[in-house]
Order: sequence, then structure tokens, then C-alpha cells
Amino acid sequence: MRRLPCFLTFLVLSSPALADAPTALAARPIAPTDTIAAMLAAAYRTGDDATIKAVVGVAKATFPDDIAEIDRLAAGNAAVLASSRRDEQLREQARIAAATFFEIWKGELEFGASRSTGSSQVFGLYASARLNRDGLRWRQRFAGRIDYQRTDGNTTTDRMLVAYQPSYKWNDDFYAYGLVQYERDRSLGYSNRETAGAGIGVTAFKNASGKLDIEGGPAIRETDFVGQVDRTTLAGRASLAARFALSPTLSFSQDASVFIETGDTTATATTAIDTRLIGKLKARLSYNVQYEQDNLEGRNSLDTIGRATLVYAF
Repeated sequence: MRRLPCFLTFLVLSSPALADAPTALAARPIAPTDTIAAMLAAAYRTGDDATIKAVVGVAKATFPDDIAEIDRLAAGNAAVLASSRRDEQLREQARIAAATFFEIWKGELEFGASRSTGSSQVFGLYASARLNRDGLRWRQRFAGRIDYQRTDGNTTTDRMLVAYQPSYKWNDDFYAYGLVQYERDRSLGYSNRETAGAGIGVTAFKNASGKLDIEGGPAIRETDFVGQVDRTTLAGRASLAARFALSPTLSFSQDASVFIETGDTTATATTAIDTRLIGKLKARLSYNVQYEQDNLEGRNSLDTIGRATLVYAF
């Protein structure tokens, strides 16, 4: 038995096939073109334009003698990616076209509450909802908001807003909109306000991180003032809506609108920062400004409030 290892060693060393095995099994040297092809293929599989641009730049800087080959490989990968995107776009358009009115809605629900006891008894409640249905030609938006607060048994804040805005998209950047809106804010001097309007909207800026929409047009407003004569006026409306992703978990939004009419100007603006918590749940820090030129006597025309709320997006 002791001679068995020696015998096996003799067979290995004496066999030409086995003696050449290390050379035969050695890995083939990787050519630069193989490395370039692998880099570009991996980049284009991500589908992210920024990643693709960065990888192509690195490949050209690393292999300056193969720029022509890099361009050829990149063009082939780009054609495959473009075809994949077209197919995906057609599938998405078919899905949207087949959807019923109650489908393809997206939106968010926001909620916050506060309670204070001691020298002052304060209870506050805030809730809002935003819904958006983006069809092939028509986009529909619904917004609702309730802001209520009682301090020492007296109602100090009683605000409500409900708005519906359908829009017809001429193309990706221009659209016409209609607006129907109801408001109530006794703290700013009116018990009811109905608004009907129309106008033109434009997507002034858009990239992978977000976009900015600007709108403008005429509106008719009927306002029931507290302790004053009710009024119906023609107004001019302007608004903007901005949405930008600051990071994968952090986003910024800005919504603002102004109505200019004879004897009165009203404006509202909300700035918010959202951070993702778990799944579809987000935390929001927001700051709201409301201005009413023709408000109750003795009250400030400007109201501001900061909030910390929870938001569920779907």
C-alpha cells in the first residue's frame, strides 16, 4: 500500500496528456474587445441613460485605441434598447386604452393630528387626498383637504377645499384644462367660495428627476363673505406645480396658485419635503402660506402653518 502514492505520481509525470494539462486548462487571455462588450452590455441592460453615458465615457478613456469599436458596439446596444422601450411603450398605451374609468388612478392620502393640554386646550386635525388619472389624451386630477383646529373650546381654524381638474393633452408638453373648485375658510373671512375656470398649461421643464407645470387662464368666482356682501367676479388665475426627486428616498414638491380679481387677491402656496419610510408610507414636512387681501376686519391677511404628517402613496 505504501507504493501506491509513488505509482500514481509516476503515472501523472509520465503521461504526456496529463503533464500538459495545466497548459491546456489555462484560461484564454481576455481581449480588450471582450471587456468593452461586457461593459457596454451591462450598462445598456440597466436602461438608465446616465449610467450608459458614464460607462461609454469610461470605456473610451480606458481603451482610446478602440473608440471606433466602442461606438459600433454602443450603436448596436442602443438599437436593442430603443426597440425594447418602444415595445414597452406600446404595451403601456394598450393597457391605458383598455382601462375603465375606475382604473389606473394614482394618488396619495395625507394625515396629521395634534393634541395639547395644560394652559391651553388645543386639538388639531389635518387630512388631504390627491388622485390622478393619466390617460392617453385626458388627465384628471382630484384634490381634497380638511384643516380643523379648536383652541379652548373655540374653533380657530375651519378650512376645506375640494377641486376637480380635467385636462386635454395636445402633446407631452401642452394641454388645456378646466377647473371646478369649492373652498371654505371662516378664519380668512368667507364661508363659501365656488370657482369655475379654464386655461392653458405647459410643462416648462422635465427630466428624469422631475418636472414643472405652469398654468394660466380666466375664472369666475362666487364668494359668500362673513359679515359682508356676497360677490361674483371675474378673476385671472395662475399656478405652478413642481415635483423633483432629490435622492431615491427624498423628494421635493411645490404647489402654488394665485387669483387676481377686482378688489381682492388670494394666493396659496405649499412647499413640502418627503422622505420614504416603509414601502408606500412616507413622512412629510410641509409649510403652507395663505393670503386673502379682503379678509375679516382685524385679522391678518397672511396665514402660515408648518406641518409634519404621514403620507400613503398608491
